[in-house]
Amino acid sequence: MKKRGRQVGADGEKSRKLLLEISAMQFAIHGFHKTKISEIVKEANVTQPTFYLYFKSKEAVFQELVDVFKEKLYHHVAQSKLPADVAEEGLMERIAYGLRAVFELFQQNEEVARIGFVVSEEATTIKAEMTAQIESNLTEEARLGYFHTNVNFSVVAAAMVGAIEYLAITKLWTGSHTPDELAEEITQLFLHGLKI
Repeated sequence: MKKRGRQVGADGEKSRKLLLEISAMQFAIHGFHKTKISEIVKEANVTQPTFYLYFKSKEAVFQELVDVFKEKLYHHVAQSKLPADVAEEGLMERIAYGLRAVFELFQQNEEVARIGFVVSEEATTIKAEMTAQIESNLTEEARLGYFHTNVNFSVVAAAMVGAIEYLAITKLWTGSHTPDELAEEITQLFLHGLKI
């Protein structure tokens, strides 16, 4: 039988990272309340005391996953703001670039994204803060002359966040569309609309 627990000479950072990855998968599959530490440690092939070496509780590991996701998401959204010197012919590509980064984050970290953006009690707050940042970006971009100023950017930002969430769930995570495809479609829709 294979020995469990932290082995002599084991790399603590690797163990911690493995516990985070397995926890993310378990929370994404079972939700917070049905996820059990005993299942996490069993899959990681460590003991419960090893888990508690790194995390105070199930709540603590869950919160860390949400916090890491939030930090990365907010960084990508803040970085998506257009600088003052984007040429007209490069505008669509620059906007798609920012959206692509968000979809890539969702694709590369699906379990954590599901937790932070869909499952956690903080999901509504995370989406509200993302919406506020996008609205701020759009307002500044309109001031720079990229967009009309007679648009309700609060509504546009909320629509974008709703579209990102729904498309991640129904297109990205099902594998039917890539981050590039989704970013291009959303950019086309929001920049040019549906009219011919």
